[in-house]
Amino acid sequence: MNRTSIGLTLVGFGAALWGTDAILRTPLLQSMTSTEIVLTEHLLLCLIAVPFLLMRRTALSRLSRKDWVLLLLISWGSSGLATWLFTEAFRHGNPSVVILLQKFQPLFAITTARLMLSERLPRLYLLLLPLALLGAYLLSFGLKAPFLSVPYEDWIGSLLAIGAALLWGCGTAFGRSLLGKLSFTELAAARFVFAVPFLLGLLIVQGGELLQAASLSASSWMYMVLLTFVPGMMAMLLYYRGLRETKASYATVAELFFPATAVFLNWVFLNKGITPIQLCGAAMIYTSVLLLAWRSEPVQRAGKLQLPLQPQ
Repeated sequence: MNRTSIGLTLVGFGAALWGTDAILRTPLLQSMTSTEIVLTEHLLLCLIAVPFLLMRRTALSRLSRKDWVLLLLISWGSSGLATWLFTEAFRHGNPSVVILLQKFQPLFAITTARLMLSERLPRLYLLLLPLALLGAYLLSFGLKAPFLSVPYEDWIGSLLAIGAALLWGCGTAFGRSLLGKLSFTELAAARFVFAVPFLLGLLIVQGGELLQAASLSASSWMYMVLLTFVPGMMAMLLYYRGLRETKASYATVAELFFPATAVFLNWVFLNKGITPIQLCGAAMIYTSVLLLAWRSEPVQRAGKLQLPLQPQ
């Protein structure tokens, strides 16, 4: 196999591991709140991130005040709050819909890069955005009339999922400004660590139990550890290692293993399928993203920076 083939294989395998997220995260919602799950995730990741940052502490010393503001926005928004929204969306919506809506991330990343970094919009962006929005509606609600016959839970689940995609997309654009001073691994480790104070504050505000994880059953701990290190750490490392050898436009195609794996596993293990109309909506979103990837290679390469815990 040549380097490109190896890269595509690693990207595809990493994306497939992302697809296991829902079947690991959803069972935990039966015994933990979303905040407790996300905080425990980050604390487990800190077991690796803190020693790594201590060894690379000189990199953090190079950050300016503006850089620290961006890092906190990424940590609190794109890592802490976004993962909380993503987790809470599983409580209200169809897990497969929640997963598929994450492909809005590149569109949000492009928009934020335009607003914050003054990057030019891809030529097809304004033509493809309405197609993606229509696809998002069909994916979320099928052919139901807006506001009239759409169940409340469907609205909440989809809005939470889109909110997570928005924050992850913004994190991509903000992270681009820091990559000149921090490597990707340094940035990923920092966002895990600095998200913890935000999540602790959120837990206190919600009246949660700080030591809830200590009372988890052995099976819940198994789900928690697998969630943190399989669709979390392992998937991220495989994906970015593969991306080094792969054009981002090709990687976007390999990422289709993510929704394919997720929808199949959710159907088998959670008994949550999607209708043909919803599948058409997902196809509209993915068509938009694929076309943008092929037409705007540099933006899409940066567009995957976001995903520490859940891709995409």
